[in-house]
Amino acid sequence: MSHCLSALTVLSLSLLAFQPTAVSAEEETDVNIGGAVRLNYNWKDYGDDDDGAFDFELFAVDVDVTRGNWFVDAQFRFYQTFDAVHHAEIGYRFSDEDTVVAGVSQVPFGISPYASHGFWFGGTYYLGFEDDYDTGIKWTRTVDNWTFDTAYFFNSEYDDSSRYGRYSFDIASIDGRDNKEDGQANFRAQYALGDHTIGASLQAGKIRNNTTNSLGNHYAGAVHFDGHFGSWNLQLQHIYYDFEQAPELQTADGRIAMSAFDFPFEIATEANVTSFNVAKTFSVGNEFVDKVICYNDFTYTATPNEFQLTDSIQNVTGCTLIKGGLYTYIDWIAGKNMWFAGGPGIGVYDGPEKWHSRLNINIGYYF
Repeated sequence: MSHCLSALTVLSLSLLAFQPTAVSAEEETDVNIGGAVRLNYNWKDYGDDDDGAFDFELFAVDVDVTRGNWFVDAQFRFYQTFDAVHHAEIGYRFSDEDTVVAGVSQVPFGISPYASHGFWFGGTYYLGFEDDYDTGIKWTRTVDNWTFDTAYFFNSEYDDSSRYGRYSFDIASIDGRDNKEDGQANFRAQYALGDHTIGASLQAGKIRNNTTNSLGNHYAGAVHFDGHFGSWNLQLQHIYYDFEQAPELQTADGRIAMSAFDFPFEIATEANVTSFNVAKTFSVGNEFVDKVICYNDFTYTATPNEFQLTDSIQNVTGCTLIKGGLYTYIDWIAGKNMWFAGGPGIGVYDGPEKWHSRLNINIGYYF
């Protein structure tokens, strides 16, 4: 039986679930179609483009269908160089306390829904620990102030680790590192304390080397806090992760490959990752802006003291201007030895370490 429950399979199942049957009036089908269009300007202090680049970035389509206790939630994205599923799940609400979904679903790990505020997310996103979507089954249970997520994922959203055109950052297959995700269990517990949420997350799974057919282990744990103090938001999170190092997994040198957005890169197989994020919301309410959210998101990835490994830092300072469905993100991304900020990867050493930065302005309308 194939481990790959593709977006097409999920949507096909959803259509079967919503075939016309004899149902009561309160089980009428509710269909909502939405999406987004985004433009992006980007300037780097490295590279050879002095003026930066302003171009089309994304067109997305959202489909939400509800019929009685059943629902479908899916989004597909069209980027310039690739198309990819963002999420595609079919679910059933057993009660106000219990919901089960199957398909390409967000992995319950860390601060929910995001451990960041800006368009570029935090450094944990590029490690696969923030806004990650895999294919499997997830059960969410709410009891008083507690929310528990239990999930099993058969594989990443695409069961093809050589496909780099994807939204989520997953284990990749490259020359000399031919691995893939091969089963993963997640558990997250969160407790609402007034306007604040404290939680802990656990993750354990297998990686398979496609060349040797060997299996290895990986696991991660996190503690996290998401606090709201009036117009201020404070996020604190610490993650420890470890991918098994072994010659038969091609990870003996302390590196493993990841990919998304058409590019593979390497990360350290083991690290402690600390996030410290703060944001403040300003109410404006004029013709051009409803509110402004300004933030600073900081991520430090600390690696073991091993050959060809080193620490990585990402800091994002910016503001989001919101007017109805119009969102404008203005971010200054600074990184030292950090992927997507001029570095070779995350936690890996490939030469002199330097700080690099980039200005990013993303204008998106969500409908």
